[in-house]
Amino acid sequence: MSIARLRELESQIPKCRRCPRLVRYLDRSAEKYPDYWARPVPGYGDRRAWLLVVGLAPGMHGANRTGKPFQGDAAGTWLYASLEALGVWNGRSLRGAYIVNAAKCVPPLNRPTGEELNRCRPWLQEELANLASVRVVLALGTVAQRAVLQSYGLGPLSSYAFGHGVRHRLPGRPDLLSSYHPSRQNTNTGRLTPAMWRGIWRRVAHYRPAASGSIAGSRSAHR
Repeated sequence: MSIARLRELESQIPKCRRCPRLVRYLDRSAEKYPDYWARPVPGYGDRRAWLLVVGLAPGMHGANRTGKPFQGDAAGTWLYASLEALGVWNGRSLRGAYIVNAAKCVPPLNRPTGEELNRCRPWLQEELANLASVRVVLALGTVAQRAVLQSYGLGPLSSYAFGHGVRHRLPGRPDLLSSYHPSRQNTNTGRLTPAMWRGIWRRVAHYRPAASGSIAGSRSAHR
């Protein structure tokens, strides 16, 4: 378990070209939007985090544009507002939290294939293995939860039901807390309401280490 290895992963992941379909899609994205990141998106945040947030995949006009998970789109607005309320995001940097996606590349129609997720899983496995201080993993959506369980080598998956607000105690690993993804599809239809979302973050707050403080107003960077 190594902070140095996390730094290496953050450098290596953007160079990944394991999935031909996604490589072609990213290349077309780079041509259409020359100012976009348009590469696989590595994890972002505090490498000594107590909270790990796992999403599905970069959004075309979010992380695929900015190069940072959940930054720049509607889902990110929900997520970073809650991270700020939790006191781990100050608009510039994260302290106490780290964010990754199960799939590192933006996929067509936001749907990575099972094979693509399998090829991407070694990245997530290494991220999980090297985030030594994590106390709780917040999985945003069914695919994210499944990716975490598979990365930990746990199964059968049917033993770990997905549901908004469901918590699983994982042997020898951080707790796994699940939430509906704050996608527009979920928030615009009321499947995920602001009250439901706030409830998840009240649960997350219980895992904060006693000595952990807020970074409101801090200018320190953690990348």
